[in-house]
Amino acid sequence: MSTIIKLTNENIDSEHICCAISDKKSVDGYRLKKEWLKSEFKNGYIFQRLDERAKVFIEYGDSEKAWAPIDAKNYLFIQCFWVAGSYKGKGYGKALISHAVDTAKAQKKDGLLIITGKKKMHFLADGSWLLKNGFKEIDKTDLGFTLLSYKIDEDLKDAQTQTQTQNTPRFKEQIYTGECDNKKGLTVYSSDRCPYTDYYVKTVLKESAIKRDIPIKSVHLKTVKDAQNSPAPSSIFSLFYNGKFLTTDVSVCLESKFNKTIK
Repeated sequence: MSTIIKLTNENIDSEHICCAISDKKSVDGYRLKKEWLKSEFKNGYIFQRLDERAKVFIEYGDSEKAWAPIDAKNYLFIQCFWVAGSYKGKGYGKALISHAVDTAKAQKKDGLLIITGKKKMHFLADGSWLLKNGFKEIDKTDLGFTLLSYKIDEDLKDAQTQTQTQNTPRFKEQIYTGECDNKKGLTVYSSDRCPYTDYYVKTVLKESAIKRDIPIKSVHLKTVKDAQNSPAPSSIFSLFYNGKFLTTDVSVCLESKFNKTIK
């Protein structure tokens, strides 16, 4: 099995970040994601990946600083977790989760958290796989989003030093409605967390909306507070139409999918 490496501010300029490695359209987004990571590393954020030119990686940080609409204390929140293509089924997913569990134990956390879907959703991890590997559902929405938890074994904690949390992790209230404030046309929420969103939101989605005379409002999530207080289930990309949630799939921006999704 190939080595899993950790990216830091010392090596990130010379290392790839898995997504959009060779996508010329996403050059600006790739740069913005690296700048976002550099900033988050200062807050203890962790990015680990396979030492290969592949999409095999995990990103996580303190749940209190999660770029996600959740209320949770003393957990590590997994922002992204992806094992793609021929690397599936070879133990890399379990290895990445194991590294995150070890970090949670070392930091005296209560466990891991991650947002998934009842069924496979774009740009979200495979919930069914996680449920088979120690995670449990602790919250859900009518739109099909689930909050999963992996609890650290109580026997492995130091009772004298472990901070015991009083809350059960859950989604923020605004996520249950599946609505945003703008009720006219498209509203898209995105951030620099993903290399793909910069190009597809600023160029492709905008062109698709203008072509059809559909009003569009773009909300760029710049801070943790922005992400936690927004109605977006995913701070990478969340699209609403006439105030109702549509999708977290960036590819909806493309002509081939836009019409079908809007209908």
